[in-house]
Amino acid sequence: MQVGIQTSAYHHYLTRSWQHLLPHPHRARRLDMVSSVLSRFDIVGLQEVDGGSFRSSNVNQVEYLATRGGFPHHYQQLNRNLGRFAQHSNGLLSRLAPTLVEEHRLPGTLPGRGAIHARYGDGPDALHLFVAHLALSHRARMRQFDYLSEIIQPLRHVVVMGDLNCTPEQLHSHSRFCASLPLHPVRPLLSYPSWQPRRALDHILLSDSLEARDVRVLDHLFSDHLPIAVDVALPSSCQAVLEALHRKQIR
Repeated sequence: MQVGIQTSAYHHYLTRSWQHLLPHPHRARRLDMVSSVLSRFDIVGLQEVDGGSFRSSNVNQVEYLATRGGFPHHYQQLNRNLGRFAQHSNGLLSRLAPTLVEEHRLPGTLPGRGAIHARYGDGPDALHLFVAHLALSHRARMRQFDYLSEIIQPLRHVVVMGDLNCTPEQLHSHSRFCASLPLHPVRPLLSYPSWQPRRALDHILLSDSLEARDVRVLDHLFSDHLPIAVDVALPSSCQAVLEALHRKQIR
């Protein structure tokens, strides 16, 4: 999301850097454009959203996008708390209420990276979804992959999505993480930089119990990364758990 800053050239990192600190009159309009795209989906993971501070005109962007996009449930993970100046966060938007949501503070030399773990349903056939934003440095990412591997390894139906700040080749080089989450051989999705994509840094990863359909990059210049999307086919056992959860919630 880059807190609602539209970046369409490398020089914008410099000329628009002030928007990381100060409000911008067009930010609300850009959020409305984002919400219209997000409304097509059932679950959305967000990185680099502001939780309500001076730079976002005191708007909690996770809550705003949930409301405008028609998502009944949302969750904000505050990763860097700079008080009234910035509330740097991850976010989750969902049409189905998770059974449980947990925050994870990812290890690293510099604090401020995190992951959201949402569980849908109970038992071995529950769906587990992680929204993560990993570090820029290779060393820190390796520690963060180790951390996530410990959590993911005993789970069965898993989705990991977010800005992992690494290419598919770098991702596959971490054997422990790939062993905990067998990956589908999905073609790399070039998402960075958004105005001329050359690198696949953003990923939606699925356990081998799930089937990826219609994997795609969305052509929308909302930040310096392009959003990616996938339709997921669930096994009948997992689908039954989610349907039971839905029936329970609408009673």
